[in-house]
Amino acid sequence: MRNPHLVTLTATTFVTWTGQRITAVALPLVALDQTGDAWTTGLVGGFAGLPLLTSGWWGRRLRGRLVSGRALAAVLAVQVLGLALVPVAAATIGVGAVVLCATGLVTGATSALLSPAQRALTADLAELPGNGPGVGAKALAWQDLAHRASMIFAPALGAWLLVAWGAEPLLWWEAAGVGLAAAAMLTVPAARAAVEADVSRVEADASRVELAETAPGLDKLERRSPGDQREGGEEQAPALRCVLRGEPELAVGLALAGVGGVTWFAFALGLALLGVELDRPGELIAAGMAGYGVATVGVSFVVPLVVHRVPRIPAIVASWVVFGLAYLALPVAAPELLAVGVVSAVGGLAMPFGIAALNTLIVERTTGAARRTAFTAETVLHAGGASLGLLAGGALIGAFGAGPVLVVTGGFQVLASAAAVIWLRTRRSTTRVPAPAAASDLA
Repeated sequence: MRNPHLVTLTATTFVTWTGQRITAVALPLVALDQTGDAWTTGLVGGFAGLPLLTSGWWGRRLRGRLVSGRALAAVLAVQVLGLALVPVAAATIGVGAVVLCATGLVTGATSALLSPAQRALTADLAELPGNGPGVGAKALAWQDLAHRASMIFAPALGAWLLVAWGAEPLLWWEAAGVGLAAAAMLTVPAARAAVEADVSRVEADASRVELAETAPGLDKLERRSPGDQREGGEEQAPALRCVLRGEPELAVGLALAGVGGVTWFAFALGLALLGVELDRPGELIAAGMAGYGVATVGVSFVVPLVVHRVPRIPAIVASWVVFGLAYLALPVAAPELLAVGVVSAVGGLAMPFGIAALNTLIVERTTGAARRTAFTAETVLHAGGASLGLLAGGALIGAFGAGPVLVVTGGFQVLASAAAVIWLRTRRSTTRVPAPAAASDLA
């Protein structure tokens, strides 16, 4: 990526996700040490999911304001305050359930706003005049790589730093890292402000006016998407149903992301509890997560280079079908650790392509406020669905066993993908415009 603003957005993604994964090691220990109750260790994560699940309601008006790096920096600054609550309380009044819940709510709310807004701004900046076609899809693929790469080394780094420094300093370092990301984000302009400045410079030289009118990407920035009407200078976010009207492929991509999120518990919890059932506690989940993580990170290095050639719907459908088949194979592969790792790796190979294809669909089919709504829906359906699945997943596995739940959820992903393909074909056949009749037929 040659655009420095896109590099900044990708770097902040890497810094914030690395910090989150490192402190995920320390936060439960601080909660346990300060409260003495094991149930409090999950309060931050649990309460962080509530704003995400409801962000479509409370965040709709706020999303209209998050169109520049300055606005995103303000969100990151609020996140710093939320992150600092725990170490400040630990050094003063002590950490209790109220502090943990407050931290979860603040960080969850800021994350729910930040992730889709950052992706939308990335896509908007990539469409500025002077950028070639497909830059937005490539930039989002690099951001996905930055996110995935952190899952490989950050937990191990967190464990090492925990021994070297202790838990509370790690929390301070995460807050400091997010603060630096906020400072860097201040340098990123709004897409419309950047293009207006560029047009002004071009118009100052009459010989370059024609270039400004034909610059790639300028025509798309000038288009109004549903919900771009302004009220008091604020961009109004449209409802998701308005964004998806006439976009069945985008609807399918978002729906399958939701299905994958809800069924994720079968992989995360299922392998852990299957290991207990087979007298290999901790080993199966470690092998599965390692195989999945290494495969997705490795493929993520390739995706930005080929994303413009990846067919959108086939990649989305194939990614969830392959992952569903991996779920079906995991009970058969267990308890062999190598087999579990290989099956998980195969399941993870297709995921970066599917995610990149969905992000590309959103970039290609939406603009402005509609784009932010679509990215928010992607976040809520996938991450929010994962939270809901984890809430109910333990009870389901306890009632039916880890192996059967893996088989059912894997089959559900495959069937959902097949149903999506059938629905798309039916939709296309019913909406196909008939060819005009020949003159001889009208005689």
